[in-house]
Amino acid sequence: MNNDIDFEGYTCPIPIKPKDTVVLGHGSGGKLSHDLINRLFLPEFGKAAPRALDDSAIVNINGQRLALTTDSHVVSPLFFPGGDIGRLAICGTVNDLAMVGAKPIALTCGFVIEEGLSFEILQRVVQSMRDSAAEAGVYIAAGDTKVVQKGSADKLFINTAGIGFVESDVNISGANAQVDDVVIISGTLGDHGIAVMSAREGLNFETDLQSDVAPLNHLIAAMMNAGEIHVLRDPTRGGLATTLNEIAIQSNLTIELQETALPVKPQVHAACEMLGFDPLYVANEGKLVAFVKPENAENILLAMRQTKYGEGAAIIGKVIKTNSPQVRLRTAIGGTRLIDMLPGEMLPRIC
Repeated sequence: MNNDIDFEGYTCPIPIKPKDTVVLGHGSGGKLSHDLINRLFLPEFGKAAPRALDDSAIVNINGQRLALTTDSHVVSPLFFPGGDIGRLAICGTVNDLAMVGAKPIALTCGFVIEEGLSFEILQRVVQSMRDSAAEAGVYIAAGDTKVVQKGSADKLFINTAGIGFVESDVNISGANAQVDDVVIISGTLGDHGIAVMSAREGLNFETDLQSDVAPLNHLIAAMMNAGEIHVLRDPTRGGLATTLNEIAIQSNLTIELQETALPVKPQVHAACEMLGFDPLYVANEGKLVAFVKPENAENILLAMRQTKYGEGAAIIGKVIKTNSPQVRLRTAIGGTRLIDMLPGEMLPRIC
């Protein structure tokens, strides 16, 4: 069996000490998450090729390229404006497959249920998963159920895995960004994170803010028909800033954003100011960032805007060559500042 992922030995760069423990920030998707992966998981499982750091891995089985991914969902609360843990589980897995150019086919789901959860709540979640799978055009092929004692979990956790087909000529990866690539975002930033936080903390805003959680595979199919795409990624935990830093490191290039081009809803901007957040670091669940050839950018942008989940697409930056990989922002007043990866946990239990 040929395999697009070649494993090799890996030596942990920072020794594990007895006093080291997992903290909430290790689930942020930012620097602490990368530290956990690099120090503990990669040394034991083997350091994979750069593609394995994408949202899905690709394996070649008898000439058929398959995308594989897995994800776990622990969002609190279970229901939030615009979505719920069930829709989040389906859409998140579908999107991870689509971000490597795969056509999602089937998912599995595993439920860890806390004793005492009502059947009514569980039924609402399952129905939401059914409807979201139908929207994405995938089916749930297998599943598992575990029940733990009251106090051993927080109501409900869901794990999903997904599989999809990848055409032989598709090569989309975080390692494929090229100098002069145009960076496109599919819509406004931070909607999901602020919607979940508002539901969790009982915050009230002047207008209703909904999570953007959505399946993006149909949007991506339209984009791929419109032009050449080098990189796709959905900026979930850690937001756009963390995602772009990951891509910059994988591709060893610099990404330059234009502050005035970043789309942020007024209520998200206001909430971030009130809470001390930066929209660049707030989670999204129905947005993608794409790196495309400059000559294809306008065609891809037009194709995106003609779809349900790409109507607010915008060009937000470009890729340039510098001495070291980084993300920087051209500010509205003409200055430049570096945008680093999220250091810790800004919004826990967001997905």
